[in-house]
Amino acid sequence: MELSSFGVTATAGTLRAEEGIVLQHSWTDEGVVAGPATNGAQLLHLSVALCILNDTYREAARLGIEVDGVAVEADGAFDDDWGSTGIVYSVTLDSAASTDDVGRLRAVVDQVAEIPRAVRAGASVTPLG
Repeated sequence: MELSSFGVTATAGTLRAEEGIVLQHSWTDEGVVAGPATNGAQLLHLSVALCILNDTYREAARLGIEVDGVAVEADGAFDDDWGSTGIVYSVTLDSAASTDDVGRLRAVVDQVAEIPRAVRAGASVTPLG
């Protein structure tokens, strides 16, 4: 996936990038390498990427599918009024699992990943005071 200036990556395990922001991660000892994170649009997209990465590890463990590495790219665009025109993501897995098991894992993660579900549902953002 070709990333725009708002595109981000989150990587872990055998697919962990060498450069970026290192975040602690409950599923891997080395943590996640993520980035860039220099503006709000990238952070919005990074929240989706990190959620997909985390849920991939979680659901793989639940389903008994071994995953050695995960890399997620997320990107999106905005209209002239800075309304999101949508977010897309792609997942690369390092796994010896069958194509069917990997497909099942991807489908489950897309259904249960909390941040993508929240974005899809929409939310109000209101200042206090």
